[in-house]
This record gives sequence, structure tokens and C-alpha cells, in this order.
Amino acid sequence: MAMLDAMGKILLITLLAGILVRRGIIEKQYIKGLSEITVKVLLPALTFDKVVTTFDPYNTPGWWLLPLIGFVVPVLFMAITAIFYLPHPKKHMNKFPIASLQNVGYLVLPIGQILYPDQFDQFAIYVFLLILGFNIALWTIGKMLISYQAGKTEIKLAEMITPPFVANVFAMFLVFIKVNTYVPEIILEPVSMLGSAAVPVAMFILGATLGTISLKKLPKFSDIFKLSLVKYVLMPAFAFVVLHKTGMAQTNPLLATVLIIEASAAPAANLIVIVQKYGGDHQQTGSLMLIMYILAVFFMPLWLALWTMWG
Repeated sequence: MAMLDAMGKILLITLLAGILVRRGIIEKQYIKGLSEITVKVLLPALTFDKVVTTFDPYNTPGWWLLPLIGFVVPVLFMAITAIFYLPHPKKHMNKFPIASLQNVGYLVLPIGQILYPDQFDQFAIYVFLLILGFNIALWTIGKMLISYQAGKTEIKLAEMITPPFVANVFAMFLVFIKVNTYVPEIILEPVSMLGSAAVPVAMFILGATLGTISLKKLPKFSDIFKLSLVKYVLMPAFAFVVLHKTGMAQTNPLLATVLIIEASAAPAANLIVIVQKYGGDHQQTGSLMLIMYILAVFFMPLWLALWTMWG
């Protein structure tokens, strides 16, 4: 119920945005402008704020493992997704991130707040540590793939350098040289205010983009099957087996639950933001995201229940 409640709030925002676009109250060109603001201002502000205020590597033993997981696992499953599209994976590269890049924060944090109110601070720290690595994967490789369009002949590494990526690296640099605590409140407070708008705005962009897609042009069943197989079966099953074999349920049950929720979470809402800002197949991405979010309503509670019973 807690997971359904959290997802219900997110789906309500996206539904409202979709209705506003369908009714013509919000015009399509406004979505593009909103995406520009989100990528260049709101998401960098959110990333910078969370890293400089919550990241403490010196008092968190083994902290580096979570950012590593946040980066390596999505990249691994992008590669696994490519296997399903052999012998011509390049033609389908813009689908890979939908199966491998999850909604690591927007969807998971509200769930944690409802499920673990007494442990939420620790829950949030685990999520933000995962985000450190995940954001690098999302805004570099993920951005490159989701915005890839057929006929494009080259991929430039410079295209991976985006404002959220720069904000992440800069904030981590301040933390490691131990000057993050000296950033004045007169800077942090406005940055925090801007960052707090990133989550609802990103969900609004998701809904607005979904509102522009044609329901007459839904994805092929083969694509839905392949992507959902990776996202909702292979990825959470991999996490389940690894966590079970390592005994994480006994040594750190909260972290184990965080990782199970993350592994079964719906695709990253920022994939839509990236497509709006940097280009890509809006119809394909939007329609696949719509279907994947519907499937998440079933699969996320299922995997959490399985972990609770047998983890």
C-alpha cells in the first residue's frame, strides 16, 4: 500500500500535466522551455544541494560502494539489453536506458518516507549515495543513448558533459577537499529552493510529454517484452540473488530493502527531460515510459513482497 500510495502521487502529477497538454492549456513548446530550465538550473541545483549537505565520506565507511553500484549496475544492464537486440543493437540504442536506468530518487524517496519513517534519514543517505554514481551514468552514457537517433553517424564524448554531471563532480570536489561546510547559507538556501522544484517539475514534464504522444502509435510488443523483461525481471532478480547470497538481509536489512526497491523501480523520469532538451524519439520514449510506469504498479510491490518473505 505504501508503494502504491507513493506511485499514486507521482502518477497524479503526470496525469494532470498530460490532461493540460491534451486540452491545449499547456502548449507543446512550453515543455521544451521547461526542460531547458530543469536541465540547466533545477537539476544541477538539486544535485549540488544534496551532495554538499548530505555526503560525508569521512564518517561513512564503505560509502564508495554505493556510488559504484549506482553507476556499474545500470551500465551493465544497458549492455545486457543490447544482447536482446543482436545482431543490430545500434538501431535500438535509444531504448536501452528505459530498461536499465531507474527512477532512483523521485519514486524511491517517497516510498521510503512512508515505509520507514523512523529510519528515513538513513534511507535517504543510501539513496543519495546511489544517486552520486547513477547521475554520472544517466547524464553521460544514458543521455548519449536515449537521445540517439537513427542515421546519426558519430557519438561525441563531449556530448556527455551536461550541467547535472558538472554539478555532481563540482559538489563532490568541494566535499573531498572539505570546504563544503564553508559554503554560506546565502548561497545554499536559494540553491536548495531551486533544487526542491526539480522533482515535481520533472514529473510534470514526464506527464506533459506523455500527453503529446499518440496512443495510436504504441511500441511493438517485442520491444515492450524485451525492455520489461530486463527492467522488471532480470534486474531485480539479479539484486535479489546477490543480496541473498551476501546475507545483506541480516547484516543491513534497510540497505537491502533500498536496493531491492531501486532494482525494481520504474524508468528514470529524467529520460523524458533529456529527450525534450537534447532530442530523440519523443513518441517512442513517451509511449514506452507510459507502459513501463503502468507495469511498475504491479512489479514494484511484487518484488518488495518477495524480498520480505524470502530475502
